[in-house]
Amino acid sequence: MTNQPQTPTPIPADQLRFTMPPQHTSPQDERRYRKERLAAALRLFGRFGYEEGVAGHITVRDPEFTDCYWVNPFGMPFGHITVSDLLLVNQAGQVVEGRAHVNQAAFVVHSSVHQARPDVVAVAHSRSVHGRTLAVLGEPLEPITQEVCAFFEDHAVYGGTTGVVVDEGEGRAIAAALGGHKALILRNRGLLTVGDSVDAAAWWFITMERAAQVQLAAKASGRPVPIDHADAMRTREQLGNDLVAWINYQPLYLQITRDEPDLLS
Repeated sequence: MTNQPQTPTPIPADQLRFTMPPQHTSPQDERRYRKERLAAALRLFGRFGYEEGVAGHITVRDPEFTDCYWVNPFGMPFGHITVSDLLLVNQAGQVVEGRAHVNQAAFVVHSSVHQARPDVVAVAHSRSVHGRTLAVLGEPLEPITQEVCAFFEDHAVYGGTTGVVVDEGEGRAIAAALGGHKALILRNRGLLTVGDSVDAAAWWFITMERAAQVQLAAKASGRPVPIDHADAMRTREQLGNDLVAWINYQPLYLQITRDEPDLLS
């Protein structure tokens, strides 16, 4: 008689690894963590081509000095940034740690959003091609794919000035237009996203840029078939929170830190 192979025994689910956001016991550990995630996100934005000249920023709130924010230095390529290059800047745009300048015009927007939204840890705004193209049209994202439903009725379009923002009043107007949403399309300028972590804000920006690309391509090809309201809302409930964004972002973080470990220095 032929011996039948035994069916492999399943490993209990509680013995399988599943990465979740870490919990830190000190502000120092949390600060280092946030700075590492910020440097990694900036490297990814550089890899994806989300910069143009000196434009583009990601900011993260300091865990101890909550009215100060870590940000990339003025004029440094995203692809060169390390943890030690990052600046700590107060709400007025003054550098309190570091020796480089900060882009004052861009920082006005970030500072205004951080002040208006105490729940927001990180803000991303940069110069992605498809985001800017959608912004030229002044249109919102439409529920035409599963991924874009994360933004369904959770983003807005701001149609104010199309020039460089240097006025605090304009920064406050942008923050007001964002409201409680996770994202904003700045007409003629591009995308802005927020999150309760750098990972979430960065993921929302990346996936929003891809959603803009899909929408532009679909409309150029024909007439997109929208997802109905109930299904779009249900999908947003499943995919649209910052924890899901953090989880989705982890492969990108692992990739950039393994490819470019110097960013952690």
